[in-house]
Amino acid sequence: MSNTTSTHVQLIARPEGWPTPADFRIATVEYGELQPGQIRVQNEFVSVDPYMRGRMNDVRSYVAPYALGETIGGGAIGRVVASEADAIPVGSVVLHQHGWSDLVQGEATTFRVVPELPGVPLSLYLGTLGMTGLTGYVGLTAIAGMKPGDTVFISGAAGAVGTAAGQIAKLLGAGRVIGSAGSAEKVRLLTEKYGYDAAFNYKDAPVREQLAELAPDGVDVFFDNVGGDHLEAALDVMNDGGRIALCGAITSYNTTEKVAGPDNLANIITRGLSVKGFTLAAYLHLAPEFNGHMTGWFSEGRIAYDETIVDGIESTVDAFLDMMRGANTGKMLVRVGGSTAR
Repeated sequence: MSNTTSTHVQLIARPEGWPTPADFRIATVEYGELQPGQIRVQNEFVSVDPYMRGRMNDVRSYVAPYALGETIGGGAIGRVVASEADAIPVGSVVLHQHGWSDLVQGEATTFRVVPELPGVPLSLYLGTLGMTGLTGYVGLTAIAGMKPGDTVFISGAAGAVGTAAGQIAKLLGAGRVIGSAGSAEKVRLLTEKYGYDAAFNYKDAPVREQLAELAPDGVDVFFDNVGGDHLEAALDVMNDGGRIALCGAITSYNTTEKVAGPDNLANIITRGLSVKGFTLAAYLHLAPEFNGHMTGWFSEGRIAYDETIVDGIESTVDAFLDMMRGANTGKMLVRVGGSTAR
C-alpha cells in the first residue's frame, strides 16, 4: 500500500481576542503505509465547536491546549477506506477525535464504529445523536436535576446544544421552556419548530427585562451556554431552590479585557440556588441512557434538528469563526465529502 496525503487545518498562533484566519494554516500531511492495527479514514464531516476556542489558549483548563503547528483536534465522522485492523473492516463508519482533516490514519483503538441507520444523516452523530445532544441531556438531568413541571430557561437556545436541550426538556416533562437567541428568525424557529413555549431576541432589549416578562412565575432550571448578562438575568428570576447548569460562557471566549460579573450573586445564597459547571468527559457513562432515549424519540419523529453546513476542509476556519459569531442555526459542520445517509 502506497503513501497518501491529506489536507489538515493547523493552529499556528495563539489568538488574542477573536481568532483570525492568520492564526491557522492549511497543511498537507503525508501518511506512510498502514501498520498492523491501523486504519485509514476518509472523513465525511468534521465538527466546529465553541470549546475549541478555549483550547487555542495556552492556559490551564479541563483539556490540554492545542499545540502550535499541530492539527486542530475535534469530532469527525468518516468511512474506512483501508484497514489493517480486523475489528474495523473497510467500509465501516467511524467516529473519532482526530479533527480537522479530509483524511486521517491512526490506531484503530482511537476510532469508534457506529451503525448506519436508514434515512439518518451521518452528520447527526456529531450533533443531536452525539455529544451535542448528550451535553443537553447531562446538563438537564445529572447537573440541574430537572423535574416534570419545572420552568426551564436556556441561553443560546438556537445553537447546537440549545436546540437539543429545549426539546429534551419538553420530552422529559418541563412545564415551560424559555430560550434566548440572536435574531427574529431564530426566535421563530425556537417556538415554531423546537417546541419552546417562549423565546426572545437578546439584541432587542436588555435580557433582564425580556426574561422577567416571559417568566412571571420564575425559573427553576437555567441551562447556560452564554454567561454574562444572561446569567445575571437568570439570577434575578430563579425560584428558591433553583438549579443552574453552566455549560458555556461564549460571551467571554474572545474578550481581551475582564468581563464584569453579575451584580446579584447574593441571590445564590438567599434563594438557596445550586450552581454547577460541567464538562462532558466526566459524564460519558450516561451515553447509553441518553442513546436509549434519543434513538426512541428520533424514530418516533419527536426530534427536530437544523444543521448549518459548509463544504470543503479549506472552509473549516471560516465555519468556526461564523459559529463563534452565532451565524449558525443548530449544529455547524464542515462537509468534507461523501453521502450523508444510506
